[in-house]
Amino acid sequence: MPLIFPGCVRRRVRDNRAVTLKIHIDDSAAPYEQIRAQISEQARSGALPVGYRLPTVRGLAESLGLAANTVAKAYRALETDGVIETRGRNGTLVAAAGSAAEREASLAAQAYAEKVRRLGLAEADAEAAVRDALRAAYGA
Repeated sequence: MPLIFPGCVRRRVRDNRAVTLKIHIDDSAAPYEQIRAQISEQARSGALPVGYRLPTVRGLAESLGLAANTVAKAYRALETDGVIETRGRNGTLVAAAGSAAEREASLAAQAYAEKVRRLGLAEADAEAAVRDALRAAYGA
């Protein structure tokens, strides 16, 4: 049974479903990465709808029993990925589904394709490398 930090966050979204974040201290992933992955997955699945206002960095850190810098690092990564938007005093919101993330993924894929072509890799070998990397990243 995984150990969980004493705090977990449960907030209601528009249709009254609870959204929960849990940090497992015995997980090999760093706490900020667990926060990033959970928020990202919940935004992608629709559990966190577009426009949903996330807790403040300080509030989420306090609820989870983590340092504020840990949550801030997760929020910065999510913002870079296009999953959330920070609007100053108006808070941090779930961004429009996928637009920025899809553009970023497309640019990364294009850069990868150009690099493997320059390296002389066959298309099948380049695709195999991508499949292996995705399996490793998604734990499949």
